[in-house]
Amino acid sequence: MSVVDNVIYVDGKRAVVPDSLDSTFQELRACPEPERAHRFCWIGLLRPNEDEVRSVAEEFGLHALAVEDTVTQHQRPKLERYGDVLFVVLRPARYVDPVEVVEVEELHLFVGPDFVITVRHSERPDLATVRQRLEQDPELLARGPFSVLYAIMDVVVDDYAPVLDGLQDDIDEIEVQVFGGDPGVSRRIYQLSREVIEFQRAVEPLDEVFSVIRGHLKELAGEDDLELRRLLRDVADHATRALERIEGYRQLLTNILQVNAALVGQRQNEEMARMTQAGYQQNEQMKRVSSWAAILFAPSLITGVYGMNFTHMPELSWPLGYPMAFALMVGLAVLLFVLFKRRGWL
Repeated sequence: MSVVDNVIYVDGKRAVVPDSLDSTFQELRACPEPERAHRFCWIGLLRPNEDEVRSVAEEFGLHALAVEDTVTQHQRPKLERYGDVLFVVLRPARYVDPVEVVEVEELHLFVGPDFVITVRHSERPDLATVRQRLEQDPELLARGPFSVLYAIMDVVVDDYAPVLDGLQDDIDEIEVQVFGGDPGVSRRIYQLSREVIEFQRAVEPLDEVFSVIRGHLKELAGEDDLELRRLLRDVADHATRALERIEGYRQLLTNILQVNAALVGQRQNEEMARMTQAGYQQNEQMKRVSSWAAILFAPSLITGVYGMNFTHMPELSWPLGYPMAFALMVGLAVLLFVLFKRRGWL
């Protein structure tokens, strides 16, 4: 059920569609030796289980270490050679716009003299479109298994462009949030930085992979396949440009994070300054209130003393008692007013 396509190509054209992998293997091996150079099979597997992978490996003599990597998954992009078979790991990526997330998938390829086996662990990339494009170009497909490897790497690298555009849009939005004072922007910067780092890990090893492929292509496919090497070099250039953009995004996000931290610190300092100013103004108001309370307290104290109505109070029978008490109250109030005024409390 995991075999999504199983075709034998002869001279770049779809020739045989076997009904099983056993039939494919027998058909290839039954072909006379001189004709084998003109035919190869392309088997596409989607989410195969361990038994299915090991069954295919047994039919085509795939190396146990490469099979183990395919079963366990979670491999970095790489190319390993086992005799005349190349094992290639690619990390396709796509940008999910509704949730603004970069999803990095995994794709394994076994490229032999007369076969290509692709193992996908997700729906992306859609290799059916790659197969259709190649079948419309028999001249390219006639170059053998390496033409399939080129076409798949080409579509994987081309799919990086929408991801880069999506990341650029996210960074533009983040810049607006940073200078707009959005408090949740720090979390978004961190999340986007993690996505960019993961994306970089998917693209960065491709430079070495392309270099090794060109060397093996020259050895395995022959000196006359110059055009295929040129096509691979063009895809490698696209991957290099993608990596340069990713590195630029990573540096830009680092700078944005630093700017955001500076702006947050500046806003905190401004808030502290406003709080300090508010505290200062509150202290000034408290000084004024306390000063007037003290000024009013002095007359209240004197009137309170004389309002106690005791029978024996010396000043009650003194003719100047009232003027003296009134003058004392006014004098104390004026004295306190002058003192507070000099201290700047009023």
